[in-house]
Parts: sequence; C-alpha cells; structure tokens
Amino acid sequence: METNGSVRSRDHSLQDDEDLKFILVGSPLSKVKSASWQKSRFYKLQEDCKTVWHDSKKILKSPESQTFSIDDIEDVRPGQETEGMKRYASTVPSKLCFSIVFKGNRKNLDLIASTNEEAAHWTGGLSKIMSKSRSMSQNQKVRHWIHTCLRKADKNKDNKMSLKELKRFLLEVNIETDDNYAKQIFQQCDRSRTGSLEDKEIEEFYKILTMREEIDIIFKTYNSSDDFMSAENLQKFLAEEQREAMSLEQVFSLIDKYEPTEEAKNQQALTKDGFFLYLLSADGNVFNPEHSKVYQDMMQPLSHYFISSSHNTYLMEDQLKGPSSTEAYIRALTKGCRCVELDCYDGPNGEPNIYHGYTLTSKILFKDVITTIKNYAFKTSEYPVIISLENHCSLDQQKTMAKHMKDILGDMLLLMPVDDKLNQLPSPEQLKGKILVKGKKLEAPESSQENGASNGAPVAEVVSDDVSDEDEAAEMEDEVVKSKVNAKTSTVSKLKLAKELSDTVIYCKSVHFHGYEYAIQHQAFYEMSSITESKALKLANESANRFVQHNIRQLTRIYPDGRRTDSSNYCPVDLWNVGCQIVALNFQTPCTDMDVYQGKFRDNGFCGYVLKPPFLRYNQTKFNPKSIHDGEWWTPKKFHVMVISGQQLPKLNKKKSSIVDPFVSVEILGVARDNDKKQTKVIENNGFSPMWNEHFEFLIDVPTLALVRFLVEDYDASSRNDFVGQYTVPLTSLQLGYRHIHLLNRNGDPLPSATLFVHTMLQEAKV
Repeated sequence: METNGSVRSRDHSLQDDEDLKFILVGSPLSKVKSASWQKSRFYKLQEDCKTVWHDSKKILKSPESQTFSIDDIEDVRPGQETEGMKRYASTVPSKLCFSIVFKGNRKNLDLIASTNEEAAHWTGGLSKIMSKSRSMSQNQKVRHWIHTCLRKADKNKDNKMSLKELKRFLLEVNIETDDNYAKQIFQQCDRSRTGSLEDKEIEEFYKILTMREEIDIIFKTYNSSDDFMSAENLQKFLAEEQREAMSLEQVFSLIDKYEPTEEAKNQQALTKDGFFLYLLSADGNVFNPEHSKVYQDMMQPLSHYFISSSHNTYLMEDQLKGPSSTEAYIRALTKGCRCVELDCYDGPNGEPNIYHGYTLTSKILFKDVITTIKNYAFKTSEYPVIISLENHCSLDQQKTMAKHMKDILGDMLLLMPVDDKLNQLPSPEQLKGKILVKGKKLEAPESSQENGASNGAPVAEVVSDDVSDEDEAAEMEDEVVKSKVNAKTSTVSKLKLAKELSDTVIYCKSVHFHGYEYAIQHQAFYEMSSITESKALKLANESANRFVQHNIRQLTRIYPDGRRTDSSNYCPVDLWNVGCQIVALNFQTPCTDMDVYQGKFRDNGFCGYVLKPPFLRYNQTKFNPKSIHDGEWWTPKKFHVMVISGQQLPKLNKKKSSIVDPFVSVEILGVARDNDKKQTKVIENNGFSPMWNEHFEFLIDVPTLALVRFLVEDYDASSRNDFVGQYTVPLTSLQLGYRHIHLLNRNGDPLPSATLFVHTMLQEAKV
C-alpha cells in the first residue's frame, strides 16, 4: 500500500507548500454558532489530504462524526462573508475570520483564527487542495477513492492488508463476494506468502480489481499488436465508433495528451492504459466538451433564449417556515441562474425585508440581498441577471429599494435602454455584466402609441394595476398558502408605485396576461407576464402554436402553483417546448425536475442562456409540439443506447454489509410523442463493477428539443428504490460512440468516481 505521504505527494504535489504544512499540523479555531456559542475546537487536515478532523466535546457514535471531506466543500470564504459571521462576529477583525460553505443543505462552518496568518494558512491551504482535487483526471479520482477505501480497511495502520482487511475493503467499495473468491484473489496477489499484501502486491490487487473486460475487448478490436493501438487504428476507431472525423495530426495530439508511456508516444500509438485514460477523459465524455463553453449566437433578442430562472430564490427549504438566506442567492447564481426573485415587504427602521409573505419564513434585508447579487452575479456567467421584484412595500421603502440598487449595484444596474433606443429587446451579448430589474412600471401619460409602446414620460406615484391577478404577487396571495398559515387578509389593495423604483424597470415591465390578441394590440415588446404553471400548461395544451408565437416577441415567466408549499417543482419541458423563456423552479429543492433543468442549462457553457431552436424564434412559425407534422423541426432519428457497465457506484447505506443492487433507466424527455423510458435488469450486490450489456432503441421526432436522462437506482423489493446517481444531457450535446457518463448526486454535484459506460448511436429514421 502506498504510504499516506506518497499518496498526498502524487495527488496534490503540494508537499512543500507552507499552507498545507500548517493545516496538516492543525490549530485551534473558534467555532461560531451564535452570539453566545463560540467555542474553541482543534482542526487539522488528515494525512490523506482529503479529510479534515476536529475534536469534539460530545460523546460521538463514530470517528466519522468528527470529520468532513474536502469533496463536500462548496467554497471557502475569507472574512465575514456569511450571514452567521455578519450577525455573530461583526466585531471581530475580518482577517481572523473565514467560513467553510458545504454543498447541499449542510450548515456553514464559521471559524475564527487566533492570528491573521493562521486564517490565511487555512483559507489558502483548503483552496489549493480543492483546486487540485477539481482538476484531477477521472483516473486519478478513481485511484484516490480506492486508496482512501484501502486506508479505511487498514485498521491497524501498518500499510499492509490481511485477508480480513481485504474482505472489509471489498464491502467498503460496494462488492459482495463469497469467502472463496476473496481468498483466491488474496492468494494470487500474496506472492511473498507472508499472509498479508503490501507494496507491489497491493498494486497487483488494485489492477485485478479495476480490470475492465469491456474495454479490453474494444482495445483488442482496434489494436495493432498485443500492446499498442496505432494512430491509424485509433483514427479508424474514432471514425467508426465515435463518429469523429480526425486528421492524423489531431490523432497524434490525442495520443500525446493521454498516453502515459514515452515508448508508445515515440511510436505514435496508444497502450491500453492510454486508451483507458482517453475514454475516462472529457474527450471520452458523453457530454460534448465543445458545448462546455459558450458557442451559440448570443446576439439574438432576449426572448429567443431559454433563461435559467429561480423561484422564491431567498428560501433554503419550504415556503411556510423555512429559513430565508442570502446563501440561497449565492447557490442559485453559482448554479448558473440568471433570474432571481425578491419578495419585498416593509421592514423596521425604514429598511425593506425579503421573505415569503403571510408565512413564518425568516426575513433578510433587501440591501443584503442586493449586495450578495452584486458580489456573485457574474462569477459563473458574464451574461445578464434579471432581478424579479415582487413589491409589497410602501412608497417610502420603495424609494429605499431603488436607492439601494443604484448605490450598491452602480454601473451594473441597467437604467437606460441599450444605445438609448427602446425599439427591441437587446441581446445577452449587449447586456453582458448588466443587472436588469423586472417589476411594475408607471404608465405614461396619454400619447401616441405604436405597437403598444408608449413614448411619453411616466408620472410619479400613481396607482399601478391591481396586483392580485396573474403576476408575481399572486404567488404570495395564493389561498392555499393563506389557509395553511391562518392568514386573515383575503384581499390585496391596489399598489402605489414610487417613480424612483419604476425608473429602474427598462426591458422587463410586469403586466397581466390578458390573452394573445390583447398582447399583440396593446402590449410592447418589453412587457412581460408571469403565469402559474397550471395556467401555462393549459395554454400549452389548448393553443400551443399561439403560445409559441407570443414567446417569440415577448418574455414569459412561469412559476410554481401556490399549492407547492413544500417547494416542490414541476417538469419544465412542456413549457420550454412552447418557447417559454423564464421557467422558474425552486433551486433549493433537489429533485428530478431540477436534474432536468440543470441538464438543459449545462449546454452553452453553463452560462444560463440557451438559444431556442429556429422554429421557436421566427415569426409565423407553424410549430406545435402537440401535433408534429412536416416542418424543419421534424427530423426523425433512431437513438440507440447500449448500457454496458457501471463503475464505483456509491454506498447508500452506512451498514458495512449493505451493497447496492443497481439498475439503470434511460429516459427521453421532449415533445409528448418522443417521451419514453426503458430500464435494465437489476444487478444484485455489486455497486463496484455491475455489467448490464443491454440495448435500447428510441424513435425521436424532434431531436432539437429532446433531453436524455440516465438514472441509476438501488432496487428495493419492499420499498421505494433509492437514488444512486444521474446525468441529464440535451440530445444535441451528446457525443456518440463509447462514452463514460460521470454521474451526479442528488444536489447536482459530481460523484467523485462513479461512472456509467455506454455506447450511443443516432441514425436517420425511415418514415
């Protein structure tokens, strides 16, 4: 077994780094939970450089309770950059403070160091390890994961493995084996006959364990000799299987990139190890790496894009009593969200609050949310962010809202039309780095109007439209919400609107949806409606083509019905199919619908804007997703999927003896007639290397709107199957041939070593 030090050296190359040296020794840090709860705990990075240990005054059930993994960390923030730090440590010098923000719903860890240098060592060291970990190849991740499991199995820490420890290790990596098989592997590797494996014997055991028969077969089909695949044969494999036409120069570049041995490189060939590394890489990924950067035309009007959008962005949990937090905005924005929602109410001391009206959700300051948006709006994407205001505030606090946005956002806030002309919706490219406000806008005085657009100046503090119908305010006024919290207010008064706030709305003026004809005759291109999911789905079912045409000219925002008090979601696909741009989901709720959502917006560089296909963009289009007939969208394809194998699926149950029984579902989501789902057989008691070799075929009529979802579940005969991992990808972003699918967990984060191996093929369908 490799020593802990050598594992650290190989994986991170940071053994001489001063920050790393410091946190490997560790230091006491004050943990902050409230104004009265601030206690010293000793923290240190463990020798695997992947786990942080801390002491505890509690009597804990297991040592794991005193550790957390580097892989679980979302961000390390120096200073007082979390709500807990701002609230409970505001008097502490900023340079002593830092916070560890975890993925998922785990609470932040707010810490105070004794000196500025200690805090800098911790933030620097953790950040460097996280950066190194994220840049590891898939093969490195697999090796590291297996060696971590080896260390866990090595109970006496002698860097050797007894037969008993080997059996424990096999359970740790999700394999159930009988005693004879475990003993057979052990004896095969124990060449020294010492009764324990060490050094090269463990390496041999590792090779036996990770042998991929299916890849061996592919390699032998295209190799030139027992050891090498020539550049010409690799070129042939890429053309025949991967559907990639590459010149020999490009093939040489691929060999240079993935071949680990100089001997093969000199012969311009791949060994089996090099071929394996290629298949595990981004080039061998099921997702097209060219689509991981912005590649679409970004000069179209905003209404021609699907826009990643969040509902009730401030909530961390449910809509009745869950906490509101600026952290929720950070999480949404870093997930590529480009439209966030702010529900604004009068607060004490003249400062507006944000929370879920008529409920017991906690409150946060409007100005803190605006500051958070400023700081995080463009960390993931440089394209515009839309602030969707639901305004319940008095005139005075509306003026405060406008002042905060102008003062805090500065030049980021769009206050004038692009090129000083209000004649069409601008493009994402024209609005790079800009923040737009969506909300009510004061009507202009009587004046000549063309195509529903006014050219006069609005007057101050007039009564706006009634806000109790189909706009954002309706979300909070839902009778279901009221009945659950015993709200006594049953009507909404007309809203007065401050000119200062009205003036921040340029391209996203909120109006009621009164129908398609009304919109054509009376509404300007910059006016947009918010519609509940149920009403939107009714429109999509009854008048799909009219809805498509409406969404070519104007933006439409869809939001969850008020009945969803648990912050559950709806499937966005049917609404994308009719061109709705801003289909808002509860980002705080991990679910199938969010998996599909993140899969859709993985396209185009995860920038939050995906260009709609041409038939959802040009006027007079005849497209109707409910009635597919001849048209440019109708390009029938046969999609073939061979689900071959799985690798290193995670354990779901903490019990050592519990092994997953995995099966795979392949689902197509698109227009109604394309929707389909098929699943493999169940493989019992093998989460490490299950083999299915099952072929599925799908007929897809509108490929440009289709998404493919791969889902792995743990079969349970007596209860609901458990989620293991998933990956959703637009069909247009799918790479063909032999590909690895790098699975994601429930929160959409990568599972470090878990993959599926598949073969995909797309053919013209005869009709």
